[in-house]
Amino acid sequence: MPGRQSRHGREIREWFLYSSWAFAVSAFATPVTRWLVDPVEKTQARSGGLAVGRGHITELQEAADAARVWDSRYGGAGWKSKSLSEYLYERVAPLLKGSYSEPVGRDLFRVTAELARLAGWTAFDAGQQHAAQRHFIQALRLARAGGDAELGSYVLSTMAMQALMCGFTSEAIDMAQGAFQRDRRLEPRVAGFAKLIEARAHARAKDLAAASSCLAHAERLQERGADGGGPAWIGFFTQSRIITDAAEVFRDLENPRATFAWHTMGGMPGSEFIRSRAVRLSVLASAHAQNGDLGQSLHMGRQSLEIFTRLGSVRGMDYLQVYSRSLARWRREPQVRNFMADVGTARRALTT
Repeated sequence: MPGRQSRHGREIREWFLYSSWAFAVSAFATPVTRWLVDPVEKTQARSGGLAVGRGHITELQEAADAARVWDSRYGGAGWKSKSLSEYLYERVAPLLKGSYSEPVGRDLFRVTAELARLAGWTAFDAGQQHAAQRHFIQALRLARAGGDAELGSYVLSTMAMQALMCGFTSEAIDMAQGAFQRDRRLEPRVAGFAKLIEARAHARAKDLAAASSCLAHAERLQERGADGGGPAWIGFFTQSRIITDAAEVFRDLENPRATFAWHTMGGMPGSEFIRSRAVRLSVLASAHAQNGDLGQSLHMGRQSLEIFTRLGSVRGMDYLQVYSRSLARWRREPQVRNFMADVGTARRALTT
């Protein structure tokens, strides 16, 4: 008989197919509040429609794992990333209307939440903020319906990052704090990621003490979870990720010396995290500019531009826009004017 899960399935399918808006941080308010009040719901069996079994769950999990690897290596603008939304609409949404036992239903909603978060993340990277927001809200609702508070926390931290990158610093702080505080039994790296995003938001707000405290907390939590346990989707949260984000924290705090110190603690991200490599290069380019070294700054800035252009990352262009502000004192220099023109050309090519 149709029950709570049937209603969830119907609502989620409608979100997949019909929701559309430009990014508005206020759209996060209701789903976030509901999750904070009650991050898990009891999953119920459902009858009627296609019979969903373990084979379907395995397929969806393999799709999520493959999409995660592809996004890290090639970014969110590639054809395979774009096909993820179609996969959700055409393959996954009908399963939500099917028949399943309570355990299968729980895993169905969890893995669909992973896929929706990944679809949001790839859209975010491609500059499709409205689509990203829609998918993140879907993912939070799905994690809640699947009774997975840890996955919900991770989704909420990702939503906080989108809010931060769109300029809503205080809202990002609130969401990151909620992701951390709602359930203190979180796997250490899940909690650590929430603290890392909070650190970045405090840095944008120029709050050195709060940013430093959250960064230190994130580092301790990452070390606690370094044994490799926990869900696969948090496997990216390594010391290398801490270093990349810490460098960005101190870039935003206009402390190039600290940015360079963090950078020397670990090598550049490799080809499996090529977008993170481009982010690190743009941050170092800013730090060199803050330090008065235009030549080294432009050298790294051009490397970053090449990678972001190859990946088709509109979010990368946002990083280069932040970097460009550090070049203001040299704006009349021919090499700076040429670089800015190249950035503008690359952005137009990606957004038209």
